[in-house]
Formats: sequence, C-alpha cells, structure tokens
Amino acid sequence: MNAISDISMKTDDVLRVELEVFRREHRDLDDAIAALVAKGTGDQLTIQRLKKKKLLLKDMIARIEDRLTPDIIA
Repeated sequence: MNAISDISMKTDDVLRVELEVFRREHRDLDDAIAALVAKGTGDQLTIQRLKKKKLLLKDMIARIEDRLTPDIIA
C-alpha cells in the first residue's frame, strides 16, 4: 500500500510526526539543490530528480495538512 492511500488509516498524532519529517526532508532537499546549483557540481539529471522528489514531498505535506485541518464553513 502506498503512502497516499495510507493517510486515511493513520491517526492524527502519526500524521503530525510524519508532517514534520516530510517538512525537514523538503528543507534538506532545498538546501542540497541550492548547494549543487551554487557549486556547479550537480548535473541537470540529478538536480531534476531532486526537484521532483521535493515536489512529491510538497504534495504529501499538503495532503497531510488538509487532513489535519478541519473544514470550517463560515
């Protein structure tokens, strides 16, 4: 079972922990990409793969935040 469908089966506490882990990993990837670009040592394929992984993490973060944030009808 993949992580996206797994969200509905996890408790809020587990999701909060995962959210922090994903946020930290997202920041780390951002730093790694910036370092590779600044040094000029990273090839385009590596940078693109890191950016794609970063985007997937961003999507997971958004899904978890949506699950944890209650819908409030004003």
